[in-house]
This record gives sequence, structure tokens and C-alpha cells, in this order.
Amino acid sequence: MSKYVNEKRLSQKVLDSIKGLDYPLVAFDPEHEHVSQVSAAKKTLATHEIRRDKVVDLKTAIKNSGLSDGMTISFHHHLRGGDMVVNQVMQVIKELGIKDLTIAASSFTGAHDFLTSYMDEGIVSGVQTSGLRDKLGEYISSGKLKKPAIIRSHGGRPRAIEAGDLKIDVAFLAASSADEMGNANGSLGKAPFGSIGYALTDAQYAAQTIVITDTLLPFPNPEIALSQSLVDWVVVIDSIGDPSKIAGGAIRLTSSPKEEIIAQNIATVITSLPEFKDGFSIQMGTGGASLSSITPIKKAMLERNIKGGWCLGGITSYQVALLEEGLVQGLYDVQSFDAGAGQSVHKNLLTHHVISASQYANGQNGSPFVNRLDFVILSALEVDLNFNVNVITGSDGVIRGASGGHSDTAAAAKVAIVALPSIRGRLACVVDEVQTIITPGKSVDVVVTDLGVAINPLRTDLIEILSKTSLKLMSLAEMKNFAQQIVGTPELIEYDYNHPVAVVEYRDGSINDVIYKTKVNNE
Repeated sequence: MSKYVNEKRLSQKVLDSIKGLDYPLVAFDPEHEHVSQVSAAKKTLATHEIRRDKVVDLKTAIKNSGLSDGMTISFHHHLRGGDMVVNQVMQVIKELGIKDLTIAASSFTGAHDFLTSYMDEGIVSGVQTSGLRDKLGEYISSGKLKKPAIIRSHGGRPRAIEAGDLKIDVAFLAASSADEMGNANGSLGKAPFGSIGYALTDAQYAAQTIVITDTLLPFPNPEIALSQSLVDWVVVIDSIGDPSKIAGGAIRLTSSPKEEIIAQNIATVITSLPEFKDGFSIQMGTGGASLSSITPIKKAMLERNIKGGWCLGGITSYQVALLEEGLVQGLYDVQSFDAGAGQSVHKNLLTHHVISASQYANGQNGSPFVNRLDFVILSALEVDLNFNVNVITGSDGVIRGASGGHSDTAAAAKVAIVALPSIRGRLACVVDEVQTIITPGKSVDVVVTDLGVAINPLRTDLIEILSKTSLKLMSLAEMKNFAQQIVGTPELIEYDYNHPVAVVEYRDGSINDVIYKTKVNNE
């Protein structure tokens, strides 16, 4: 299917590189979101056999799936840094001599750095994902992967699967428990990780679905998040991973005075707006300032006797605390970010709900949850003067992060707040132009830093309300100039525009940006 491109924004060098990537150019009107005309048929099992048990070993499951050279496989990343499933699957694939695979994972973490050796050997030739970090991100940024990576948001990925843009041949889905027919979840067993939301669309649309677990329960599994009707094979292994490594270093409350200021500014923005009332909905990021804003927001809720409606997205134990204290009525969880959230999926079965990535943020499925968000708090690596946000490439141009649900929630929430420090390390975080556009500036309403608050000029309503508060309102240009007076202006990164390493899709399938190999990586 053709990709939609905003030719006015992209440079000719970018457009030329896209042509070389088999991305047919079609005029894209940014004011009219593309609606896919392709609909992938739901999977039906090609058998009439009465099956009373689907349990086989991993090698047999892979052979039975028909996996062969050139196909696309998928994984989810709910186990994050503790994942041990991808490694075990890839070892068997290597033993079977299968090559030239594309891995379409919901995201990658440092636990997947080992994949670089499979790329060197030609076993993996492409990746389609939301995030790339650590050695894997560096490897792909260096241009060593055979095919440029495709980066999609958490809502863009299920859109691509359902539209037929991303066709998964075999989905390998970790489950903390399953029964012999494939009814599975992430909330019971030896290694519970909570929500299994990223796996649900894969299971529905993959040609073959293999559930991998280390806890086989008697049929029927008492908690069914993923149905047996979508599962072809069940594999039992010794360990799917270490759930203690689910929480990353970014998931924390802050101890930084600078981030405390940002957290208070976030809370003041939210509690000053008319949307802050009984039943309000919110999604919070995992950064220190974002999570720490819960404390002053909670204080305002108690003082004004306001009860929230629901929290969305990646859920942490901090949102679970709000639920258990009766301050919000429900959690809608596509990814549990720590052990407390993972345990809550089972403990608070009636109020902590697992939702698929499509339910969460697919803008073309009819009605994703993000469409009902009042507030979203998002982090950023850098923001430019047009409010465009980069969350994926570092100051050296190397891929070090993830698109996540950033663009999805920013586009749909009533108030999209981006929080970041004015200076990180020795660099100003507000810049003339971001390295990579993940979220277009038209979707961002408020930028909060330790210096003050910048409001998108398009939101005259917010300007009118917040100008009457104690907040220090500034322009992004003022923030940039102040920071650069302290740290100076960095030298521009030189890119090799003949060597694209990744294509960044917007949530509707249009091309947002292209990431290139840097000149440094050419030397």
C-alpha cells in the first residue's frame, strides 16, 4: 500500500531516499488523515481437526508454523529488560537454518542487544518496531542492518497490522500463564508482567500464533486475556524472563530539584484548567517529573474533593495507588511498567483492565481510548521552536529511544503536555529544529520546563486561562536563548543523506521523518 508523504515538509534528499526504500510517494494532506482502504482478513485456522491439546516443544512449533526464509515474525516487549523469550526463539531459528527474517516487535530493550549477531549472520535482515535502544540502536544507526528499520507508534503498529501494511507470518507471544489450549495472560504464573496488551493484535492477525509460557495451568485458565481461538501452538519453557527487570531506570519519582519544579508546573497547568473535574482522564509518563506531578495533583484532588475517572496507557504502581485509594475509578492498561502494576491486573480484576494496543491508540479503528483523554503528560529529548518533539534520537543522531504512544496521545488528548528540562547535560533541550520529528508540533499544547511554561499559540484558550495563574509563561525561543547562553550552541550533526537507517511513520501511516547514518559513523 502506498505511503503518504507530506512533500512540503520533507527535503528533496529525504524524498529521494524514500524513493529508494520502496515507499511510493502519494500527496499527503496533513489536515485530512489517511484512512486505509486495505483491510486484513482475520486469521482462520486451516484445519478441521478436533484438537484437545496444542502443547509442543519450541522447535516443533516453529516447524509446524511453516516459518521460512524471508518471513516476518513478531514479539511483544512486556517483559522489557527481563525478557528471555526472544533469545530462546532465535536460537532455535538459527538451528533450523532460517534466514532473512524481519522482526516486527512492539519494542526492543537492552535485553535484545544480542540480536546484532543474528543481523551480522543474515538471520535478521529487517526490524519494524516502536523503539530501539542501547547496542541494538547503535548498530542500526551505524547502517549495518540490511534494510532500514521502520519505526511506528504504539497506535500506528496495530493500524499497520489491521490494514495489511504489516503482515506477521508467525507471532511468538510470551505469556506468564497458559493452559494447553492457549488461553493465556500476563497476570498469573512464575513471571507475571501484567497487561499483555501489545500481543493481542498480533494474535488476532498473525498467520500463526505461538504462545510461550513457563507456567502451564489446567484448562481452562482462570484468567483469559488472550483467547485459545487465536492460538495455534503452546510451548512450555523453563523461564520466560525476570519480572524484576520490567521496571526501567526511567520509571521513578524524582529527587532532582529541577524536576520537582517541572512537576509542580505540570500540576499547576492541569489543576488550573476546566477539564480538572470529577471524572477527568489522564495518562502519565514514566519520567521523574511526570510521575512526581502525581503528588501535587493528588493534593489538589483531595482539597477540592475531585475524583478522577480513569488512567490510561502504561500503568505504574503510582496509578495503582490512586485506584486503591479511590481517587480514580479504573485503570486501562496496555503495558504494566512495574511489579506493582503487574500484580494489580490480577488483584484488581474488576477495575484494572487489560486493553490491546489497537483499543489504546489506533486512530483508525473507530474509537481508541486516547480519543477520550483529558490530559496526557509526555517526556521529550528535545523540542523545537515549532513545538515538534523528538523522543528517539540522541544528541549524536543515534537511535536511543522509542516512539511509543507519544504521537497518538498528543494528537487525541484535550491537553497534551510535554515536560523536559531546559538543559540536559551540557545541551539545551529547546532547539531550532529537532533531530527527528516523532510528534508534530500541531499536536502539542503545552511545553513545561524548569524555566517556565510555553503554550502553543494555537491554544489561545489555554493562554487566556494560564496567564492568570502563578506560572511563568515564556516562548520557546526565550527558553532556548536562556539555555544556550549557559551551555552554548552545539555543532550541527552531519548526516549521510545517501544512507537512511530508519523511516519514522506517523500514526496514520504517513512518513513523519527519516533517520540517517551520521558522518561520524561513516569513518
